[in-house]
Amino acid sequence: MVFGNDFHFSSSDIIVCLIWVACCSISEVNALPSQNFQVSAAVVPGCVIQGNGSGAWGTLDFGTHSAIDSVNITSSLVQNAAFQLICTPGITLNMTINGGSHYANSRNLKLAGQAQTISYRLFSQPGLTAASEIPVDKSVAINYGNSGNILLAVYGLLQLTGINRAGVYTDTLTVTMAW
Repeated sequence: MVFGNDFHFSSSDIIVCLIWVACCSISEVNALPSQNFQVSAAVVPGCVIQGNGSGAWGTLDFGTHSAIDSVNITSSLVQNAAFQLICTPGITLNMTINGGSHYANSRNLKLAGQAQTISYRLFSQPGLTAASEIPVDKSVAINYGNSGNILLAVYGLLQLTGINRAGVYTDTLTVTMAW
């Protein structure tokens, strides 16, 4: 090597210099601190009601009958297609149904603008047995097969007595889901 204003390097000088740079670079890289960190996610079971519809969850329509009929009438809930209940597979799902807008010792349909009511009962099974009756504000298990589209099993029983005033009788119920 010659120093001064002119720099002259031999090939062996260049190799030594490159080895020195490589060694220093490797030792500096090895000297950098490193730490691990954990990555995780907790996925918890749950349910969601999807849809862009408005209005009621569904209807329980007992149909049209003569005011002088004395008969038991059954019906089942027809869910609004604008809504869809979706849950994590295997989740335990329960529902509670209140007494409705016209509750007085039982759920009642009421004639608009009048005091006249007609009592009705709700059940969780189509057989309408006492064991499957849905009590007011009591939790009832919902059995389902398709967690991607859960249908509520609600069946109604209305008893016409033959002395009913003519008109349209209605009620509004609130369903609360829990999981």
